[in-house]
Formats: sequence, C-alpha cells, structure tokens
Amino acid sequence: VGFQKILTLTYVDKLIDDVHKEFRDKYRNEFQQKGALGLLNGTFDFKDDFMRLLRDAEESSKVRAPTVMKTFEQSLKSQKTVKCMIETRGEKPKEKVKNKKNKGSKKDGTEAVAAPSKASAGDKQLSAAGDKEELTKDEILQKNREEFFRRHMKAGEKSRSPKPDTQKEKGKKPRVWDLGNSNAKVLDYSNSATNGSAEACPVEEFDPDTALGDKNREPGRLYDLEYESDDEAEEEKVVQNPSKPSVKKGGLGGMFGMLKGLVGSKSLTREDMDPVLEKMKDHLIAKNVAAEIAVQLCESVAKKLEGKVMGTFTTVTSTVKQALQEALVQILQPQRRVDVLRDVMDAQRHRRPYVITFCGVNGVGKSTNLAKISFWLIENGFSVLIAACDTFRAGAVEQLRTHTRRLNALHPPESHGGRTMVQLYEKGYGKDAAGIAMEAISYARNQGFDVVLVDTAGRMQDNAPLMTALAKLIAVNAPDLVLFVGEALVGNEAVDQLVKFNKALADHSMAQTPRLIDGIVLTKFDTIDDKVGAAISMTYITSKPIVFVGTGQTYCDLRSLNAKAVVAALMKA
Repeated sequence: VGFQKILTLTYVDKLIDDVHKEFRDKYRNEFQQKGALGLLNGTFDFKDDFMRLLRDAEESSKVRAPTVMKTFEQSLKSQKTVKCMIETRGEKPKEKVKNKKNKGSKKDGTEAVAAPSKASAGDKQLSAAGDKEELTKDEILQKNREEFFRRHMKAGEKSRSPKPDTQKEKGKKPRVWDLGNSNAKVLDYSNSATNGSAEACPVEEFDPDTALGDKNREPGRLYDLEYESDDEAEEEKVVQNPSKPSVKKGGLGGMFGMLKGLVGSKSLTREDMDPVLEKMKDHLIAKNVAAEIAVQLCESVAKKLEGKVMGTFTTVTSTVKQALQEALVQILQPQRRVDVLRDVMDAQRHRRPYVITFCGVNGVGKSTNLAKISFWLIENGFSVLIAACDTFRAGAVEQLRTHTRRLNALHPPESHGGRTMVQLYEKGYGKDAAGIAMEAISYARNQGFDVVLVDTAGRMQDNAPLMTALAKLIAVNAPDLVLFVGEALVGNEAVDQLVKFNKALADHSMAQTPRLIDGIVLTKFDTIDDKVGAAISMTYITSKPIVFVGTGQTYCDLRSLNAKAVVAALMKA
C-alpha cells in the first residue's frame, strides 16, 4: 500500500475492502460489548484470516481472460460502403477529415464513443444521397469550398481586430534606454564647429556632483593616498607568534626555547636569513611585485644585513621585515621629486607654456587621467590646452571634447573673469601627431595658456613603428614632463613595458642625450585592494617617481603617492 509507485499491485484495493469486512464481521460483538477501551486492551488473532484473503486476492489477479482481437464486423471499417472508400486524385475525402476530428476528440470519453456512430450515420446519408443524385467533380469542389468559407467567416470576423487609423511607420526606430539621453543632437558630432579648430567647446549642463564625487574636498588640493593598516598591537602579535609555541612547554624548558629564537648579540648569517627571505619573496610576488624585482629586493636586504650584530631581544623575522620596509620606502621616494605646480609657475615667469606628454600602452586610462589632471590644474588657477594627438583610435577626439565640455561646465568663464580655462586643440584623424603637438604648443604660447597636455595614442611596447613615432614626437617638441601611464593591475608586464618604452625612446631619439620617461601615473589603484606591487616594480625599474595615482572615475579621484601607505599595504599578511 505504501509503495504503489515502486510495486504496482492491481488487487490492493480489493484486498483492503475484504480485510476490512472480514475483521469487522469477526469482532463486531466484542466492539459493541467492550467499547473503545476494548480496542486498546484486547488481542486479535487475525493473521491466518489475512493470509487467506491475500492468497485469494493474488490468485484472482493472476486469472485473467486474455484480450480478444476485434472481428471485422466490430471494426469501423466494416460499416463503410465501397463507394465512400474510393479516392479520386486531387480530391480530399470528407470521411478522412471527420475521422481526424474524431481522433482529436478522444480525450473526452463520451464524445469518443459517439463519434464513430455519427461518422457512420453521415456516411450512410452521403451514400444514400449519392445514389439519388450523382454530382460532378467540379460541383463537389465548389460545394466543399462554400462550406469551408461559411464555416471560417464567423470565426474570422470575431478574431479580426479593427485596423488602426494611422499607418505604421516604416523603418527601424532607435531604442531609447531608461537612463539614456533621448536627444540625438547631443550625440551628433558630424558637423561640429570645433573639428579642426582650437575654439572652445560649448558648455554642457549636467549635475556637478556626479563628476566631482567628494563634496567636502578642498579645491585644488592633491590629497595623499590613504591606507588603513592594522593596529600596531596586532602586527607585533604576528611578528612574535613563531616563538610562542615554545613558551607553552612550561618551566625552564619553555623559557630557554623562547630565548633560542632570539639572536642574542651575534652577527647574522645568510643561513639565518634564507628561510625568512624566501617567505618574504613569495609574499611580494603574491602582492603583484614582479618576480625578478622581488628576488633583487631580497638579495639587497640580505647583503645589507649579513654580518650585522643584532640586539638581544630581536628576532630574525622582525629584523628582516624592518629592513625590507625601509628599502621599499626608499624605492618609492626617489631622489628627484616632481613638483608640477612649482614647475608651471616657473614656466609662467618665462612666459611659455608648461608641456606634459602622456604615453603608455592601450587602455590604461591616459585620456581619463589627463582630464583629472586638467581639473586639478584649473582648480589651482592655471589655464589648460589639451592637444588631441591620438589621431588613430576611433572616438579619441570625441572623448577629449566631452571632457572639455564637462570641465568648462564645472569652471565656466564667468567664474574666472571671462577667461576660458580649458580648450581642445584637434585636427581630426589620420594626421601626424608630432605636427599637431607642435602647432598646439605654438597656439598655447600665442594665446597665453599656462599648461599644454598632449594626449598620445596607446601603443604596445613591441610595435617598433609606433614607438618610433612616439620618440619623434618627444624629440621634436621637447616637453617639460614625459609621464608614463600604467595600470596598477599588472605584475611582471610592468617591467617589460617600462624597459622597452625607455629603450625605444633612447634608440629612436636624434639627440645626444635622449629624453626618457620622467614620471609615472599609476591608474586603476582602486581595483587592486592591497596588491600594490606594480608601484614597486615601476619605480624600481626607472628610478622615477609616481607623480599621480588614479583612484576612481570622477575628476576628484586623483591622489599623490604616500610611500608609507603603499608599503603598509604591501607588507600586510
């Protein structure tokens, strides 16, 4: 009874009824005399009766009459006449149509039984009518068509919807997104007045909060990069953790075990530092430091500490970690520090524009961070001319034009004594980038612009023709600052990019002292959490400072590098 889906027994229902009746009849008197308590306290000997009823039910299920095939007289085919079974080419017999309808109506039991009798009665009427009056083929076809149209006209009138008064417009309609701009004129740059000229772009109205982000910021200030490190107590706990298990042994043995982990006024050897340095190297590589540079850093720390006499209560791990932190901070603080605002003011005294050229591989964020630096310079009171020298990538000029409109909306000329603070100089696509940069610098000198920001096309470090063109642009125009834009997501690739960019600038330069990369813009820093190793790799290779750090999508997401914050993130376990 409980497992009917697993074991199908056809006699179960009959067996239950028989057992119920047999039990009721056998013990009826006891139920009436003793009542409900008798059921709980009484005993019933019913096993033999149940087995007998089970055997009877099983035997009755086995004895079944075999299925007998229908005779010809019982079939539907015997009820049809010979004439209605004759088929003519090109004519569809009505009997087959009716039989199909009968097959479709077999879902209802009563209709399925009535359908054959109706079909046979209709056949007899048709055969009788055929005997009385013979119809030609054309007449039969015409009659069938009339019945068909008459039957479907009623259904067609109900389902037919009235035609709309306005005809449907031909052609494909553009999709309008919920958060998009439905005004197509805003997106049409085909007949732009600024293409090929240095005139200011029209001012665009938009919400300044979406472009600025932080409302409580101080205008014109470049904030330091911040990193929330763990408490000093937790860090001290991590350093002293390897020596704690020996204390648990208790007594003098625990005390001597702890003292054994201390150096105790002896000089460090390479064997003492190798296990710690190996762990430090793996840790640096896990934090996106290039493998080659991680090895060199550990080697330099080992040479610096080898033979050094340590204090009594200092472990090897804490000594190596402290030395590595000092080395990393020294790497991130190069000897030459780039002060852009001071250099711009110095160029103002000489009545010439200060020129910054941006270069780097594809997709690292050169144009976006150029716009951030423009905003920072404008807030410090300097006028900016953007030179669109990326004449290769589709949409590069339009991207800079959009940034120019946004920056002019944030700092309109009315707020600066009628002076337009940012303009775009562009000559379209397919032109010589070095020539456009030269014209832009000359235009900025004549118009009194303070800073010229030159945007170049992204190029891979292995592409010799493009690297030659970049070296030509830098050699011809002699910018005051060459910034390499690199993303913080890369690891070993950062070394390859910077080495080959510097090599290409040196090889393809026509001057005796070639112009190389002066500084680095580290982008996408908000996407890496504590894997900040790219900053170490880039500064170690070039010995050049990281001037700007991009930390987001708004114009205010620009920071200066804080070496201690980066090292704290790098050394975090």
